[in-house]
Amino acid sequence: MNKNIGKTKFKRRDVLIGATALTTMGVLASCKDNVDGGTPDNPQQTASVSKNIIQWKMITCWPRDFPGGGTHSQKLAQKITEASDGRLEIKNFAAGELVPAFEVFDAVREGTAECGHAAPYYWISKHKAIPFFCTVPGGMTAFEKAAWIIYGGGQKLWDELYYDFGVKSFLCGNTGVQMGGWFQKEINSLEDFQGIKMRMPGLGAEVVNRMGGTAVNMPAGEIMPALQSGVIDAAEWVGPWNDLALGFYKVAKYYYGPGFHEGGTSNELIMNKESYEALPKDLQAIVKHACHAGAIEAPAEYFANSGLSLDVLVNKHSVDVRPFPKEVIKKMFDISKEVVEETASLGELHAKIYKSWSDFLNQSMRYQKYSDYGYMRDRSEAYGI
Repeated sequence: MNKNIGKTKFKRRDVLIGATALTTMGVLASCKDNVDGGTPDNPQQTASVSKNIIQWKMITCWPRDFPGGGTHSQKLAQKITEASDGRLEIKNFAAGELVPAFEVFDAVREGTAECGHAAPYYWISKHKAIPFFCTVPGGMTAFEKAAWIIYGGGQKLWDELYYDFGVKSFLCGNTGVQMGGWFQKEINSLEDFQGIKMRMPGLGAEVVNRMGGTAVNMPAGEIMPALQSGVIDAAEWVGPWNDLALGFYKVAKYYYGPGFHEGGTSNELIMNKESYEALPKDLQAIVKHACHAGAIEAPAEYFANSGLSLDVLVNKHSVDVRPFPKEVIKKMFDISKEVVEETASLGELHAKIYKSWSDFLNQSMRYQKYSDYGYMRDRSEAYGI
């Protein structure tokens, strides 16, 4: 009898374990259903179960794996995902994979994607003051730009401008000082600039037009074919690191620099405002700090790689690197000052942004005599470079 009782207890224990397992499996299946889409009779449970993981799409203006913009956007997506321990999961899409490069702004504004990685001056048609948060001709260096946006009131003005469009951005990268561009012919005088068709974005395009050329804007992937086919005679992109990767040295002989147009070109993480504000406060902080980390890491990477790439262009590919003639670069900066000042007359917000930017730039130039510029000038003289 004792044996039978023992067997009965064993069977009952098996039944209890089996029942518990079936119940657990049922709960898990129910949770999965809710995460995948919930049930019509209990929509609230969908939010409560799925809210722990937020998935965002990041669309970009860059070809996949393109040095700089392409790789930095991927790093930013990974950094935010890892820093949030997977709670904010961001999937990166290159230009053309979801939307074309120059449609990022509208796609984010409309909610097609929650965020995008871009250079803000591509949106100049939306508002003429937007380039101040990217770069304007004769403007700030990367360090000056970060100082103005983060500590000089720039972020507040950026928010004021972008909120009208339903978007929000943080500074998240910079190329540093850009080269003046690749030219099919020598530029020895102002006359040589007449009639040139040149790839140039932002307010720099207006400077090219007033120099007697014709500015054309196009994304990175279209520049090389345009140069090869003669659609354009000259092109600026970024600098030696990117320009070597794109192979411009194969179709243009003369490489001029530095440029007048982009003293420090900032990239942004542009976000749908509602999507950003729906994030918990800690995730908002993670996004902001990840972006600002990129604002230091990106220009550092550009600087390190561009020096090496310039040596390759000169020593391996025999590129003719030279500065613009003094009368040409002076004219470029003179026109740049006019073009940038003119934006202040376009509206109240334009004027407010221009004044903040201009005041900070003038203060910076006064200080630069005793800071980076003064030091590098004296160092160059001492080393004979």
